[in-house]
Amino acid sequence: MSETLDKTAIRDAATVIVVRDRTTTPSILMGQRGASAAFMPSKYVFPGGAVDAGDDNIALGADLSALDAERLSQDSTRAAPALATAAIRELWEETGQILGTPSVWDDAPVDWRGFAQRGHRPNASGLNFMFRAVTPQGNPRRFDARFFMVDADHLITDPDDFSEAEDELSHLHWVPLKDARMLDLPFITEVVLAELSAVLQNGAPPASVPFFRNDDEAHLVTRLGGRSPLDF
Repeated sequence: MSETLDKTAIRDAATVIVVRDRTTTPSILMGQRGASAAFMPSKYVFPGGAVDAGDDNIALGADLSALDAERLSQDSTRAAPALATAAIRELWEETGQILGTPSVWDDAPVDWRGFAQRGHRPNASGLNFMFRAVTPQGNPRRFDARFFMVDADHLITDPDDFSEAEDELSHLHWVPLKDARMLDLPFITEVVLAELSAVLQNGAPPASVPFFRNDDEAHLVTRLGGRSPLDF
């Protein structure tokens, strides 16, 4: 496959890092991909996946912060609300957990009907954009993934109830952050965990967001700027 074709195969994606008890003994929600999965088989990952075409058409019940929307728009052709929508949808599908705001949503698309039946629209106000990475060349599937952090307090569902989850991830559980590296993790997840630890320690949004481009031999890392005193 030529380099041009390889780049066109990259799909936008969104991932959610849900953090529980972040000021005391933080833990994060993770699950294990199936052994036969084409992408990252058997690895422990955060909930997430590719942006669907329909994600561009979903009206959020509450928007991202201006800071996060600005950072998401840098060097990107995908609208920030669609990325946030995909993150919330993937969290719902893979864990049964809802980031929502009360709303009547009678015309919800098929993928969102279970979510809407609980009386909510997706709520992006608690999401904090903290990392971006492109899957390295040579992988069977490539994604331009945006990683969002959100406090578990923003969930409107029981954080220990995964009964509504689909079967894409198994062994869903809250992993103490200090123990997460003992799991079988993708390399990029280990990098994200280091960044997450720094963000939690600082107690404020990062001054800039790391972007691992993986589009040349140097594996170029840039940072998406902007800073704000906003709490998260």
